[in-house]
Amino acid sequence: LCLQVPELEKATVRIRQPERVREIIRSLREQGVAKLQVISDFDMTLSRFGCNGRRCPTSHNILDTSRVISEDGKKKLKDLLHYYYPIEIDPNRTLEEKRPLMVEWWTKAHELLVQQKIHKSDIAQIVRESEAMLRDGFKEFFDQLHKNKVPLFIFSAGVGDILEEIIRQANVFYSNVNVVSNYMGFSDDGVLTHFKGPLIHTYNKNNTVLQGTGYFQQLSTRTNIILLGDSMGDLTMADGVPSVENILKIGFLNDKVEERRGKYLDSYDIVLESDETLEVVNGILRYILAE
Repeated sequence: LCLQVPELEKATVRIRQPERVREIIRSLREQGVAKLQVISDFDMTLSRFGCNGRRCPTSHNILDTSRVISEDGKKKLKDLLHYYYPIEIDPNRTLEEKRPLMVEWWTKAHELLVQQKIHKSDIAQIVRESEAMLRDGFKEFFDQLHKNKVPLFIFSAGVGDILEEIIRQANVFYSNVNVVSNYMGFSDDGVLTHFKGPLIHTYNKNNTVLQGTGYFQQLSTRTNIILLGDSMGDLTMADGVPSVENILKIGFLNDKVEERRGKYLDSYDIVLESDETLEVVNGILRYILAE
C-alpha cells in the first residue's frame, strides 16, 4: 500500500494492524467516491496543536483569551480549565464519572462568556487577531473533498461561531462542509445572550446530540467513512451513521505520546504522532479519489 500511499512511510505514522488498514483503504477506493463521507473533529485535529514549540489555541481558547473578555473573566475561565481539564484527560476515571463533570464545566464556561456581553460583530476580528492555525495541507484536504462532492461533517465540542470563522477566513468553507458544534445565541442587537442547545462536550459526540438533525439519514448511501479525531471522545462521532460498511479511524496523538500510544493504537487504525500536517490524510484521499 505504501507504493500507492507513500505518506504512510512517514516517521510519524503508527499502525497496529497494517493488513486490516490496507483492506479498508482498498475497499474505500474500490467502492468509489459516491459512498464516501468524512467525519472530523476540529480543535487539534483540523487545527494545529502547536507551532514553534508553542500551543495553538482551540476555538474556546481563542474566545477565552481575546480582548472582549474582562481580566476577571479570563481568570475565572482559566480556573475552570485548571480544575476540569485534568478530569477530562484522567485515564483512571470512567466516562460515567466524567460526563456530568464535563457538562458542569462547559455550562459554567458558557455562563461566564454570556456575562461578557460579546458582540457578534467582534467575532471575525477576534479570529483574525488570534493565533489559530489549520494544519499544513488543509487547503488540499478541503479542496479535494469539495471537488469530489464528498460531504465533510465537522463535529466539535468547541464554539461553532469561532471555528466557522476560522474556516471562512482560510477560504475553504465550501458547500459540502457541515458543522455541528456549540453555537452562540444573540439578541436582536447582536449581543451574546445564551448558547444554543444541545450542549456538546468531549464525551457526548455521538448520536445523542444529533437527534432531530437527520444529517446522517440524508446521507444514507454514504456508508464508507474516514473519521479524524484527536481524543477518545472522537471515536463515537460516526455512531449516528445508519449502516457503516467501512470506517477508517485516523487519530492525531498530539501530546503525552509515550503514555497514550497504546490506548490510541487500540482505538484508531492509524495513529499520527506529533504530526502537525494533513499529509497522511491527503495521501489516502488522493489514492481513494483518483480516477
